[in-house]
Amino acid sequence: YAGDPSTLAPLLGQPNFRVAKVDICDREAVYGLFEEEHPDVVVNFAAESHVDRSIEDPGIFLQTNIIGTATMMDACRKYGVQRYHQVSTDEVYGALELTRPAGDPAGGESGGGPFGEEFFTEETKYNPHSPYSASKASSDHFVRAYHDTYGMPTLVTNCSNNYGPYQFPEKLIPLMIVNALADRPLPVYGRGLNVRDWLYVADHCKAIDLVVNHGRIGEVYNIGGHNEMRNIDIVRLICRKLGKPESLITYVADRQGRVDARDRKRPLGLARAQVHSLKHARVADGIDEAAADHGAAGDVAQFGQGAGAAGARQNFLPDRRPVRGAQGHQFTRREGRNNRVAADRRAGSAHDASRLGDAAIG
Repeated sequence: YAGDPSTLAPLLGQPNFRVAKVDICDREAVYGLFEEEHPDVVVNFAAESHVDRSIEDPGIFLQTNIIGTATMMDACRKYGVQRYHQVSTDEVYGALELTRPAGDPAGGESGGGPFGEEFFTEETKYNPHSPYSASKASSDHFVRAYHDTYGMPTLVTNCSNNYGPYQFPEKLIPLMIVNALADRPLPVYGRGLNVRDWLYVADHCKAIDLVVNHGRIGEVYNIGGHNEMRNIDIVRLICRKLGKPESLITYVADRQGRVDARDRKRPLGLARAQVHSLKHARVADGIDEAAADHGAAGDVAQFGQGAGAAGARQNFLPDRRPVRGAQGHQFTRREGRNNRVAADRRAGSAHDASRLGDAAIG
């Protein structure tokens, strides 16, 4: 629902490009496509990826993210694909400890990031907290199992929060941009203290291209953006960029299953170090690109509907089927998003509901 074919217009008509609308759970259709194209490399971006939607209907996530992945890999085995690349999320890792709740710009100099001393690494134990992240963790395990059992040439990348032009406005940054442009409420979960690492979409794609072409078969690579920010600071930045008052910001009840945390990946060793050292766009610059896209493309009219009462966050989920939609990218590690667990987990703690989840429809 979140893809817009019009974004592919510049490629249509190219002899080496084709769009085929196929359900990746439809084994017959997938095999038919492989029979026609005989691909050498398959990169699987296909996934249900919105945490709120996974809470409302986890079954769809099981189908697309697990059954769909297995179907794709079976097709790759059957047709002798030379490399299968699974695009995954840092959400599978869970949360990182929030040891610098106020944020320290110099924190990265001593290791870790502004909000904590450590990152996720490719060796971090899986610890998903939502139906979405659990489904992606399961698909990652299937990829490893196919490599170990069948000798299938697999690669996996786990990225942090993507953002950028054409992203469907159920995610935090495009939703805030669309609502702000229309002077609608900007719903933020809890107090907006959740910390995320933000990866610009073009940076993510560069990393994937690097891993696909030079990665070591059977390896996992974390892709992070090195842009840790609290959700509330992202929303305030968007208000400043668009010249909108912060009075538009509204605070809504946190989503179910939220864990106090920070989400961030530190990319390890084609050598992992090469992936981790990629340069990434600053959030402020990336938001300029995203805002320009949403403002110029009429997304306010398309998606700015249904910003209902400031109650459950679901009221802000666009019901319209997308006209634009693509996620951003950058390298980092994530739980599903650089989540840090607050040191104080008591009810009412100053860090409750922070560093996790996508800020207000993230």
